[in-house]
Amino acid sequence: MARILVVDDEVGIRELLSEILYDEGHTVDLAENAAAARTLRNQHRPDVVLLDIWMPDTDGVTLLKEWASQGLLDMPVIMMSGHATIDTAVEATRIGATDFLEKPITMTRLLKTIASALDRGRAGPKPVAQPVTAIRSSSPPPSYVQPPILTTGSDYGRAPIGASSAAESLAEMGQVGGDTRPRQPLHELSLDLPLREARDAFERVYFEHHLAREGGSMTRVADKTGLERTHLYRKLKQLGIELSRKRSL
Repeated sequence: MARILVVDDEVGIRELLSEILYDEGHTVDLAENAAAARTLRNQHRPDVVLLDIWMPDTDGVTLLKEWASQGLLDMPVIMMSGHATIDTAVEATRIGATDFLEKPITMTRLLKTIASALDRGRAGPKPVAQPVTAIRSSSPPPSYVQPPILTTGSDYGRAPIGASSAAESLAEMGQVGGDTRPRQPLHELSLDLPLREARDAFERVYFEHHLAREGGSMTRVADKTGLERTHLYRKLKQLGIELSRKRSL
């Protein structure tokens, strides 16, 4: 997994991004402003930086220029903003930003963009094509391509390859986290049980299926099942489903 630096002056956004990335197994460093970002950047070189554009002391584009001029832009930087213009996005790309996310950011787009940035980072940092003084040219550089990651669509809803139906997919056997108990196939559920017990048995199979399919990621299971994370945790506890997936920073 990767070390990701999140730079945003809004505490709610920092906490939400941290929770999602933490749940995906990443190590997350949080900075509320440019000064904190500089310190964390020097302490631990991140694999990816999520950098907000509008911040009170030093804005994200200025910090990006600073890192570029000092030769510190050796990691992918994804810019974020809910108010930036196309010109701002193009300017950040010219300086060396890898991608741009417009708020509000969906979880699918966030994870895809980070995965793409990590792939680029493993391939090695791309050279900054132009000095900072040249960024205000009136036209985008020829190499600039609209990032494909901003297109819509998700693979999360697709059934596993080889599954002919949702019922067949639900009936698969597997493990949840480190739980070695076999999951009960859907077709073995008894319809002679009282309604409450039958419902609990179905829900147990349902949630164990999604936990196994999403690799134990509570964020993706919550997104897939349409439940709030706190409700999901309570539901799993109620059904006696133990989560053994270890998470660490």
